[in-house]
Amino acid sequence: MNENKNTGSLRDSHSSRSSFSGKLGYVLTVAGASVGLGNIWRFPYLAAKYGGGIFLLVYLILMLTFGYALIVSETALGRMTGKSPVGAFEAFGKNAAFRFGGWINAVIPMLIVPYYSVIGGWVTKYLFEYFCGNTVLLSSDDYFTGFITDGFSAEFWFLLFCLAVVLVLFAGVKQGIERVSKVMMPLLVLLAIFVAGYSMTRPGAFEGVKYFLIPKVEDFSWMTVVAAMGQMFYSLSIAMGILYTYGSYMKKDVDIEKSTIQVEVFDTAIAMLAGLMIIPAVFAFSGGAPDTLKAGPSLMFITIPKVFASMGFGTGAGIMFFLLVLLAALTSAISLAESGVSTFEDQFGLERRKAALLMGAVIVLFGSAAALGFGILDFVSLFSMSILDFFDFLTNSLMMPLAALATCLLVSRVVGLDRIAQEVGQSSAFKRRKIYELFMRYLAPVCILIILLSSIASVFGWISM
Repeated sequence: MNENKNTGSLRDSHSSRSSFSGKLGYVLTVAGASVGLGNIWRFPYLAAKYGGGIFLLVYLILMLTFGYALIVSETALGRMTGKSPVGAFEAFGKNAAFRFGGWINAVIPMLIVPYYSVIGGWVTKYLFEYFCGNTVLLSSDDYFTGFITDGFSAEFWFLLFCLAVVLVLFAGVKQGIERVSKVMMPLLVLLAIFVAGYSMTRPGAFEGVKYFLIPKVEDFSWMTVVAAMGQMFYSLSIAMGILYTYGSYMKKDVDIEKSTIQVEVFDTAIAMLAGLMIIPAVFAFSGGAPDTLKAGPSLMFITIPKVFASMGFGTGAGIMFFLLVLLAALTSAISLAESGVSTFEDQFGLERRKAALLMGAVIVLFGSAAALGFGILDFVSLFSMSILDFFDFLTNSLMMPLAALATCLLVSRVVGLDRIAQEVGQSSAFKRRKIYELFMRYLAPVCILIILLSSIASVFGWISM
């Protein structure tokens, strides 16, 4: 009885809170948060680097178990409390440990969205150049380096992308974020299918399809697991505060478990389509040369433009590809920024537009540093990393595992697995409860510690990533 009363009091606290219009709006918006540069930029280059099909297999296993458990946890805690991450943690205690758990979940998206918007600016610039027909120019060896080291140009395109994000935030949850997601996500899927189909039909591309889809044991390494774990955080928007925030907007009739599965399917389908867009194209262009496959982050901005320039329909393919990436980048950047807006509203009592302006100021401040980090601020080096790379390492490799560990401890040691099951069970039966409890009680903390320790070891050169 006490649990029911406590849960009820938590619910009462968000009776006037913004909400999604319904189940479809929630699923498409959370899918929009998950489907972004993590899927279309990061997933293919990690898959190419860490074994193709074996990386994909490991990722799918982790996503369906570990990822599922954390998505359910964060969403349920957000809906239960009606709060963004800080408020959700403090609903169960006000001491330093609870504040740390809430704030680390809240700060992560505030640090990700600035450098994310820098990359979004790069994508916007490339799309513009393809529309101008500069396909050959974009494929030149020094174009990308010249662009990102030009402080004015990199800053301009970053600010343009940032402006689009803030304008959507101003419009609110239903009229802004949900409406944009309902339009962008179906369009994104159609573009992804078309570009993947085009890529896979290029001469020599089928070897790339086999490399990506067929697991080979000899391609497996321990770093395949570590890389797949890290990608799962980034791709599924785990430990970014987003799922707490969107869970707090979720109505009680929305099936948490079913919605989680739908988001996982949507997210993974886009990641696989991205792999089928990029990896077969690289094989068609280079024959699967190891150096090209391991090109890393530059795969999208250096290797792929070369691929398009070698094709008869290169300009059209470039337009479709970078339009697709831009849509994905926008939906995710909006969701990352919305988590920050919600935190400012909840913790500082700001009305929405002031909170959106404050979030915009944070993006411009940190994002400008990252945008200029390859130009006039290139003398700044943090652990031998550029400003942008340092933000990526700090958030993805250190802070996100700590945030996920805080969620695991909150669920298993404070809230209780039964109470989470009660929240999930309000709209439907909790069919995968046993798997959920196994991972949240035992396996998830171990997996998180592995990611954290491996990331630290890689920075100090003890292991090679």
